[in-house]
Amino acid sequence: MADALAEAVVAEISSGMVVGLGTGRTASRGILALADRVREEGLDIKCVPTSHVTETLARQLQLSVMDFTMVERVDFLFDGADEVDDQFRMIKGAGGAMLRERIVAHAADRRVYMVDESKLVRTLGTKGTLGIAVVAFGLASIRHHLRELGFNGVVRRTLSGELFLSDNANLIIDVTIGDWDPEELAMVLDSIPGVVDHGLFLDECEELFVETRTGIQRKLRPQPHGAGGAGGCGHGCGCH
Repeated sequence: MADALAEAVVAEISSGMVVGLGTGRTASRGILALADRVREEGLDIKCVPTSHVTETLARQLQLSVMDFTMVERVDFLFDGADEVDDQFRMIKGAGGAMLRERIVAHAADRRVYMVDESKLVRTLGTKGTLGIAVVAFGLASIRHHLRELGFNGVVRRTLSGELFLSDNANLIIDVTIGDWDPEELAMVLDSIPGVVDHGLFLDECEELFVETRTGIQRKLRPQPHGAGGAGGCGHGCGCH
């Protein structure tokens, strides 16, 4: 069955590219569509996964996977998001992979994110929590610091009740961000010793593909002073 969103996102990937693969259910749709193109068109690409889960899927689909340790630049990254506001600021991290997702995003020449329209919000944090990745060594003191800021978060656990560990062996504290300004909150979290990363992705999204009831919309990040805007992808996929 055709997946218009995934196909639109991977349509411009070409042979010779190093491609960053996001993490999560929506990103997995893009990985499946990319694997179809590799199989049907013989694309010669290398892939950089942003998590062990994504790497496992990519290898199962016989995509060529690179170790990011020695990779300086990525040509094209696609990934999903948990929430996106009208300034293209995002909350990510439901899969706990935000550190690797951010590192690969900042190495990418082109960054594309894919969501269904239910992920579009007026204010970040209205539909879910924000994940904060912390080192286990400082858990109690970090939680105390967060409580002083008004965050009574919970440490994420697996379905079996065990502590959730990220691929980098960090714990994740999920908090409700309330009325905090995203930029201010990001700066505060970045300043706390022991906070490794968080799910506020405020500058990474350059292109956004949105799955709607009437088709796929491709949106470009709003530019200062009114420059830029939305446009179609030109692939005949219903983008507008």
